[in-house]
Amino acid sequence: MNFTFAGVPESDAFRWFSEGLLAVMQSEGHRYTRNANEARLVFNFCPRGQPRPFRRKAQPVFVCAVTEFPSPLTDHITQAYPVLPRALANLAVGLVPADNGVPEAHFVTLEQGHYVVHDGRGGGDYFRQVYARIEPMASSTLVIDNFFVPDLPEALRDGDAASESIRRAGRRLDELDLLPAPFPMDELLPARDFHHIKRLFGIGGLSYGNISARHDARWFWMSASGVDKSNLRAIGRDILMVKDYDAGRNGMVVSHPPGVEPRRVSVDAIEHWMIYREHPRVGAILHVHGWMEGVPSTDFNYPCGTLELGKAVADIVREADEPARCVVGLRNHGLTITGTSLDEIFERVEGKILRTVPMGWGSGVAAVPADRSLRDGR
Repeated sequence: MNFTFAGVPESDAFRWFSEGLLAVMQSEGHRYTRNANEARLVFNFCPRGQPRPFRRKAQPVFVCAVTEFPSPLTDHITQAYPVLPRALANLAVGLVPADNGVPEAHFVTLEQGHYVVHDGRGGGDYFRQVYARIEPMASSTLVIDNFFVPDLPEALRDGDAASESIRRAGRRLDELDLLPAPFPMDELLPARDFHHIKRLFGIGGLSYGNISARHDARWFWMSASGVDKSNLRAIGRDILMVKDYDAGRNGMVVSHPPGVEPRRVSVDAIEHWMIYREHPRVGAILHVHGWMEGVPSTDFNYPCGTLELGKAVADIVREADEPARCVVGLRNHGLTITGTSLDEIFERVEGKILRTVPMGWGSGVAAVPADRSLRDGR
């Protein structure tokens, strides 16, 4: 992957961090470029308290904001999380002074995850740990382009039983109250940046989870990106028909009624597409930003909407005793749940979903007690 630096590493800590980051990225085979238009990963250096947005010219670009967090950092949600939306970033890393002279590197994710790299030895081991947090993003391929075709059959333009089940499921999902964003994005961002971030990733305050239901052997209905799941109405805008994945152009093919201006489908469409194609008995899929105890999980925290996350989830579904009725943990992110129908999924998981998604480093993820706060730094 080509990567670049934006902004200016002005402080001594910034310069030290940028030099170590450059060295470890290049040692792992990534290519540094001065041309931001060639980069798929941008490290955006922002002065403390002044997160400057990096506005992507192309959608499949990851941004990691690098800044300095307040010291002491006692609450990553209020003190650090706002950097993410304000810098339009997928990941934020903030340096915090430490007694041994090597700054702690605090990572904050859009799912409210919080990790810390602090190694008194510094040097290569420190930056290997830093790279371990960046690697899933640096090695991923986003599939967020949509190719819209106004060819939805007339008989489906007002929906069918499967799309109606998505409407019902949207209301039930709303009742779970699992909003991933701790702040209203439209209040935190200027209008221009709010529009930009919703267009790219659908990270609006109402974009929580997603829902899909099989139509036939190849097509499936799915909720749109960044919409109020409790109020899914219009076919082609709130609920979309996914026809295929176009590998050559790396995007999802979406059918909509003629004359309807479509919204983009959820970024997880590639993951759902993989599961439906491989498992004909899967009739519906639910994704939530919550957790369940004792579920198998992906090993790496791949970003949403990537081929790598889709493959990791599909691998676990394939190994399940009953692929059409399984629950998969998405590391540090949430759950993907398959079922014969959406009604069947909700009946199966009712009362079992925990609000807190556990955050961890190693292979697999151990569930945490329901009352553990995200402020534990886990």
